[in-house]
This record gives sequence, structure tokens and C-alpha cells, in this order.
Amino acid sequence: MRFTRRKKPSNQIRIAEERINRLFDLCNEAVKRNRQDLADRYAEIAKKISMKYKVKLPKEFNRRICKKCGCFLTPGINLRVRLNKNLITYTCLNCGSIRRFRRENK
Repeated sequence: MRFTRRKKPSNQIRIAEERINRLFDLCNEAVKRNRQDLADRYAEIAKKISMKYKVKLPKEFNRRICKKCGCFLTPGINLRVRLNKNLITYTCLNCGSIRRFRRENK
């Protein structure tokens, strides 16, 4: 006997996306108030919601979460950004992990 997983209802997915957007807004506000621990927690909750409801995080949100330690990355506080010809390099200053992204030409 084989079981298949059903997709979540569309209204639940829409609510999950709204919650994720709201949590990242709260992350930005927490960083402005020097509450990095609170911003990390909001980012963790947003990541869990996206996994539970199988919603892809938008690229700008996904790049703001460290893959290794899970903290909310803020340039100048706990994130070093370096630009090369073809790459953007993000270095987390908490754990030292490095992520490289292809630079988009505009």
C-alpha cells in the first residue's frame, strides 16, 4: 500500500507566505533596535513555516539566513559582503561560513 502526500490547501499556503513576510519585517525592525537575538528567532520561525507548508522562501529572504548557524544576516553587523567581477561573497561573522552568489548584470 502506497501513501501519497497531499498538497496543503491554497489558503494555508497564502497565510504561510503572509506570516513569512511579516516575520522578515519584524527581523528588520529588531535589528534596528539592536535585538539580534530576536531577529535570529524570527528568521528561525520563518524558516520552519516555509518547511512545514512547503513554501519556497523568496531569494532576498533566503540570502539573509545563514545556512550554517541559522542567524539573520545583517550587513555591517554580522555579515561581510564582498563584490568581485562575477561573484557576491557573503561571510557570516558569527560562524565564518561563506556563501557565493552569481552577480546579476542589470
